[in-house]
Order: sequence, then C-alpha cells, then structure tokens
Amino acid sequence: MTILVTGATGNVGRQVVEHLVKRGADVRALVRDPSKASFPAGVSVAHGDFLDVDSLRKAMSGVSTLFLLNAVVPDEFTQALVALNVARSAGIERIVYLSVIHADVYVNVPHFAGKFGVERMIEQMGFQATILRPAYFIQNDLMIEDVITGYGTYTMPIGTKGLAMIDVRDIAEIAALELLRRERSAEPLALERINLVGPQTLTGTDIAAIWSDVLARPISYGGDDTEGFEQNLKQFLPAWMAYDMRLMGERFLTDGMLADAGDVERLTALLGRPLRPYRDFASQIAGSA
Repeated sequence: MTILVTGATGNVGRQVVEHLVKRGADVRALVRDPSKASFPAGVSVAHGDFLDVDSLRKAMSGVSTLFLLNAVVPDEFTQALVALNVARSAGIERIVYLSVIHADVYVNVPHFAGKFGVERMIEQMGFQATILRPAYFIQNDLMIEDVITGYGTYTMPIGTKGLAMIDVRDIAEIAALELLRRERSAEPLALERINLVGPQTLTGTDIAAIWSDVLARPISYGGDDTEGFEQNLKQFLPAWMAYDMRLMGERFLTDGMLADAGDVERLTALLGRPLRPYRDFASQIAGSA
C-alpha cells in the first residue's frame, strides 16, 4: 500500500514525506524535476506534473492514499480537479487535502475560493477524505524577517481580529498522521474537516510585542496598509499574486482567522504534545540575527 505525496519538494510536502518514512510508510513523491529531489532512503520518486495527465496516471498507479497539496498558481483550481479525477480513475479513495481555514468565508480571495471549490468536489465525488484547513503559516513571516530586525516594524496586515497562526512543522506532522490513519484503516473513513491552528490567536500588536521582547528593542506594528502591502509584494511576486495576498490581508482585518471551540485541544491530543507557539519561531530568528 503506497502513499503518494504531491508538493513533495515544498516546505510542507517535504516534511510530510519525512514523517511518513519515520513511521514506516511506503511513500512515493511526485516531483517536477527528479534531479533536484532529495528524500530519505526508500522513497520512490515519480516524475510528473498536475497538468500532465499521463504522468499523473503513472504516478497514481498502485497508490492507495493521496496527499493533495496544490501551490498558489493561476490554475491551481484546474490542477486540483485534474488530480482528483485521475485519482478517482485510479481507484484512490483515501485522500488528505490541504485546504485553508475559512475557505467558505474568504470568498473573494482567489486561492481561498479555489480551495473551497476543491472541497466541494471532494464531497460531491464521494471521496473518503480529511480536509485540513490551516490558518496562517507562522513561517510566512520569514518574508519580512529583514524588515522586522532591520527596520523595527512588523508589516504583515494582521489587524485586531487576530490570527490563530500555526507552525508549518505542526501542519506537516498532522498531515502525516492523518494519512497514516486513513491508510491503515481496514475500511475507508468518513469525510472530515480539521482546522489547523496554533495555540494562540494573535493580533498585529501582539506579534509586535513578541518581537520587541525577543529582540530586546521596540518593534512597532505597521501592517494595516494593505495597498502598501500589495506594492511591496509586487517587488518579488507576480502582480496577480500580490493582489491575491492583498485581498487576503483585507479579510484578516475584517474577519481574522479564528479557531473554533475545541480545535487546540483536538490537535494537542492528536500530536501528543503542545502546539508550537509563535514565540518559539521569533526566538529562533532572534537567536540567529
């Protein structure tokens, strides 16, 4: 029985592969460029692409469980639908899909709306799936590390509603555990959604205060300017993606990313340990600055 991991060379997918291997799973990794892939011993590598249907058919042959992770790209929705259709044709019933929290609320944000459409397809096609809905990735703040440490300002548009930020390492471990739970079940398990959240809901000023503490100097919050946020992102991201991120930031300000009752306790029990807090991430950065 083989688990196919897509997005295997990214930060989440690579860690999912490592967790699965440590737990004795038979793992196949889908990659675009095998020459750049580096995985633990025993991982088989499938060369393919979401829009190359023949390569997907080959990669999914003999697979029992699929981890579906799609990058934020203009045709993300199409890529996911193609993958799910090929998976169904290959007889794959057990799926773990990485969506996003509040996908049904942030309806004007392109990559949220696309993921919600994928969720609906998973339901309507009768897949036995776990839909993981992570909140904001703590490691996204690596993009502004230099701004925080060099200019003393936290510029992500977090606002006052708060985000239940989660560490990428926790996301990957939970995904691996869910893949193994479905893979090893005698019968396919019912569809389930799990919010992936961190141990705290943090506002922009909360995060600035954490940085002030770990860096031992004042760090201010200056992130409510979503127009400026978009313009800064356009320096290193395509314009469509910078705009997508701006729209997401605007929903941060109006809606936040909030955990439901019991989410933290559920994830803590699943991992068998506490969730990693934002302060750990900030302290690690401060220690290397």
